[in-house]
Amino acid sequence: MALKTAGIDHVNFQVKNLAVSIEFWNELLGFEVLEEFPEVNGAIIGTKEAKLAIYENADLEDVQGQGFSHIGFCIDDINEAKVFCQQNDIPILYDDAVAWPTSKSLYIQDPSGYEVELSDTWGGGLDD
Repeated sequence: MALKTAGIDHVNFQVKNLAVSIEFWNELLGFEVLEEFPEVNGAIIGTKEAKLAIYENADLEDVQGQGFSHIGFCIDDINEAKVFCQQNDIPILYDDAVAWPTSKSLYIQDPSGYEVELSDTWGGGLDD
């Protein structure tokens, strides 16, 4: 019998600059510092619904092509996200929102180069 899960608890990854990453995620999704790990220059940030465990690695090379594709977050309004990104000089990848069969997604990059998907539909509508 398979184990049951309530959902993804957190995503853990290295970032180029901890302070810059904390600021980015706070401004983008309102993530707050929930716990700090100064001994390893890390933190858990997020909300009740989503958390990231991030650790600084100043020597982090280009993260694209390292086997990690992207992390996705469901948001309330794709148009609002697009305006927010434009106003905050966050480049939108693929020229604009990508239309999927049951959702739309906006793709951006965080300060370390990780791709982030902002989708207007939880789970791409697969649970509907």
